[in-house]
Amino acid sequence: MSAHELEEFPFAGSSYHGPAPVYAKMRAECPVAKVPTAGGVDAWVVSRYEDVRAALADPRLSRALTCVDGAPRIGGSMTTTPEMIISLDGSEHSRLRKLVAGAFTVRRVEAMRPNVQRVCDELLDAIQEKGPVVDLVEAFCVPLPLTVIGEMLGVPSEDLRAFEKDARAFATVDDRAGGEESLAALGRLNDYIVGLIADKRANPGNDMLSDLIAARDNDDRLSERELVTFGFTLIGAGFDTTANQLANSLLALFEHHREDWDRLVAQPELIPTAVEELLRHVNLFATDTTGFPRIAAEDLEIGGVRIPAGDPVIFSLTSANRDGDVFADPDELDITREHNPHISFGHGMHYCLGKQLGRMEMALALEGLTRRFPDLRLAKPENELPWHHGEINHTLSTLPVIWG
Repeated sequence: MSAHELEEFPFAGSSYHGPAPVYAKMRAECPVAKVPTAGGVDAWVVSRYEDVRAALADPRLSRALTCVDGAPRIGGSMTTTPEMIISLDGSEHSRLRKLVAGAFTVRRVEAMRPNVQRVCDELLDAIQEKGPVVDLVEAFCVPLPLTVIGEMLGVPSEDLRAFEKDARAFATVDDRAGGEESLAALGRLNDYIVGLIADKRANPGNDMLSDLIAARDNDDRLSERELVTFGFTLIGAGFDTTANQLANSLLALFEHHREDWDRLVAQPELIPTAVEELLRHVNLFATDTTGFPRIAAEDLEIGGVRIPAGDPVIFSLTSANRDGDVFADPDELDITREHNPHISFGHGMHYCLGKQLGRMEMALALEGLTRRFPDLRLAKPENELPWHHGEINHTLSTLPVIWG
């Protein structure tokens, strides 16, 4: 296979089972290839683990340049606004990351465990009461991370339901199916977060938003716009990705890896390694990318291929996570896999700040479900399950399950 034989990006065939099949050929024959995209421009697609990991840490590949006027638009790729932390480079990114990183230390996240466990248990209690047939997306996968994010931001309990509704509408927006409802939800969320910041500034609480308002680095602190933008970033990254990864992972265990579900029921001590393997193996992203497009700020090389300045570059983290040079039997789900340096949370300066929280939520969710509902299973055939194939995620609209 040569680069000119590749189809238009995003490639066809991606699903929650894994990345598009073409990536296996790309890794073997043209791991760094220039391809046409749905946005009408050509972009470099990087598919091999070693190249993806190195490029993610290369400061010459700019996120900020993707947000300037006239930047190439790659159809089917993730887009952000210039103010978001994921859109910043160099000293601007370092400044913002330093101010917010204290909220995501291992110690701080571990201190949240009892609260996350409480939320998880309350949702499982409600499922037990409502059952034996429940939509797991509606009853568990969505409210678990969203309630945790709401409480992290200090959203009052009486506001959580409206907050959750608007956050869900905002997080599933895409270029093709945004609609007036999502835009209205975006406006309501913006107004709510602005008001919440004002309230926390006047009446600080024991929550992340209060901490971020107070965070200082010498005379530097987060601006009002940065606080609002970070609130949206936390909703999009901390809620939507976790909810969808959990739902997709549960579907994979129920329908295609039932023996692994039964093993986790019998051996809950395997759950931490199972979480890492599910993060590696189960595809969440509709375009098989989680590294966000970048633009070469100067001429450089990736995997021995020259990338001219100004060219857009796409990283396929899901392809990298199936690289046989790094992972034994890469297309197999192995919940006992010990060597698992997956890069599902990214790498380099833009690695996911909330990765420890996401891991914790996944682990507590699996532990609770396997303990409380060991015979949990799908209530309808997999081919009848509705999906929302958005610009970013493969999202299960519902996941009906039954037990007993």
